[in-house]
Amino acid sequence: MKPAIQHAFYLLLLSLLFALPASADVLKIVVHDTINPITAEYIGRTIDQAKAEHDDAVLIELHTPGGMLDSTREIIEKILASPVPVIVFVTPSGGYAASAGFFILQSADVAAMSPGTNTGAAHPVLANGLKVDDVMKAKMENDAAALIRSYVSKRGHNVEVAESAVRESKSFSAQEALDKNLIDVIANDDKDLLTKLDGRTITRFGGEKTTLHLSHEVIKSADMTVKQKVLGFLMDPNMAFIFFSLGMMALYAEFNHPGAVIPGVIGIICISLAVVAFNLLPTSLAAVFLILGAFALFGLEVKFQTHGALGLGGIVLMIIGALLLVDGPIPEMRVKLITALSVTIPIGLITIFLVTVAYKAHRNKVITGVEGMLGLVGVAQTAMPPTGKVFVHGETWNANSANLISPGELVVVRKVNGLELEVEKAGVIPAANARRNS
Repeated sequence: MKPAIQHAFYLLLLSLLFALPASADVLKIVVHDTINPITAEYIGRTIDQAKAEHDDAVLIELHTPGGMLDSTREIIEKILASPVPVIVFVTPSGGYAASAGFFILQSADVAAMSPGTNTGAAHPVLANGLKVDDVMKAKMENDAAALIRSYVSKRGHNVEVAESAVRESKSFSAQEALDKNLIDVIANDDKDLLTKLDGRTITRFGGEKTTLHLSHEVIKSADMTVKQKVLGFLMDPNMAFIFFSLGMMALYAEFNHPGAVIPGVIGIICISLAVVAFNLLPTSLAAVFLILGAFALFGLEVKFQTHGALGLGGIVLMIIGALLLVDGPIPEMRVKLITALSVTIPIGLITIFLVTVAYKAHRNKVITGVEGMLGLVGVAQTAMPPTGKVFVHGETWNANSANLISPGELVVVRKVNGLELEVEKAGVIPAANARRNS
């Protein structure tokens, strides 16, 4: 083939390659957890990845009871500014997008739900469900309502109904949400969703029109990084409390057995992990002090030996501290009662048990060495005073006594002077105080 013909062939081949439609990809992530800083980072990183890889859409499968408002705002900001269309899909059937999940669903370019799911109940609440005065309640409601209004109308959804989910905590099934224009489509699964959205023209937040071509797209998953998985695990308030409690218990063991090293290392690691989680969670500093106070009472139990009174006080204090530890806006973001009881009661009982054993051992007389000889009962082998022989503890000892002692009489060891015992008649002291060991 001549060079001119070769060049023409290559140019034609290159033109055909450019003329072929580019393969369309959808980058999918699954959020089946509470909304927290790790969730916000995960979604933000996925949107950035979709932009860098020129994907046609980001698909967020959502199933959440809600979460932190600051993280929710961050996610909404990322979705609204995304150059790639974002589809939020509440799935699977039986799942829901409540509270913060409703805000995220409404912010999407396309809001979708599976049959049998629900959304709404987005009324703002304070940590641990604390009551507030009417003025503060109105401020919180107005702020949340203004947030939802700021973008729902631009998504073409029903502003009044969306606002009712915030002010009145209304919830909607998938069909109700579709009928009230809160979502765009109901689909059974990912493939069904992409098929129904294929060819649909959507209006982006900035006002530009985009037509979706999704029917033949490849769905690829964007997994969490190792860091996000670890932090996501630690963000569970129950795990954070368990790590903190185990760390304190390990340090407690190290202080009681200096030089053991391993308990100290384990304690520092566990407490460090707990501190990382506390830094990300809405942690109550007062609750942390309550837990520290509980361990202080455990330590005082060792020192003053109150037969469990201080230990029981520590258990009560630790349970209260655990329940107040994380000021989560929803129950799923607080330490569960079963976790507080399962961790606190064993720690308290183990502490009280060990203290009781130590106290009993402290009260028992030493039965070895010089001190172990004191109070033993023996038999005089010769007359005394001044000196003689006595048989004590299976051995014959030199002894002296200030009492008149005849051979064969019982004697009690009162003092040990080197290899010589100072004894007296067994009748001189109450028999209950003498230990017969001859």
